[in-house]
Amino acid sequence: MVAQTLVAYDTVVRACRDLFAKKMVDYGSAWRILRLASLTDQIFIKAQRIRTLQEKAIRKVAEGDEEEFIGIVNYAVMALIQLDLGVSEVADLSLGEALPLFDSKIRAARDLMANKNHDYGEAWRELRVASMTDLILQKLLRIKQMEENSGKALASEGLDANYFDIINYAIFSLIKRKTE
Repeated sequence: MVAQTLVAYDTVVRACRDLFAKKMVDYGSAWRILRLASLTDQIFIKAQRIRTLQEKAIRKVAEGDEEEFIGIVNYAVMALIQLDLGVSEVADLSLGEALPLFDSKIRAARDLMANKNHDYGEAWRELRVASMTDLILQKLLRIKQMEENSGKALASEGLDANYFDIINYAIFSLIKRKTE
């Protein structure tokens, strides 16, 4: 089952990376001007929309939760890159510069997932997508509180750990959507 998880994870990542690359072609790295709080809020909007879609029968916008989960992954990667590089006043990354940064953050998220998956015994497979959505929202509230505390935590994991968890919950949700 673990090998199956890695294959499914990599399949989802390819879709996320493909969209990230296409948006980089369309918009460049305009996202580089976003402060961390703005990226957190972007992720929050997407997660809140997913939760709303899960609770309501009628949709008034064509995009579904799959696109929103992909957006969550990509915005969380952008936040991790911003943590490393800081905010820029200009769109200063080319596609050729941005993709290796994207790949590096996804690789770190995948490694973390593999380690946690080993220790937790694939417990995520028993979670509902709605529960993972709630966990993403909880992580975002934690991040917002840490941002209010100037990015510092006294007894908790840092901002980066929460963004990595958000990436992994979103990817798990996308995997579950394909297999259910």
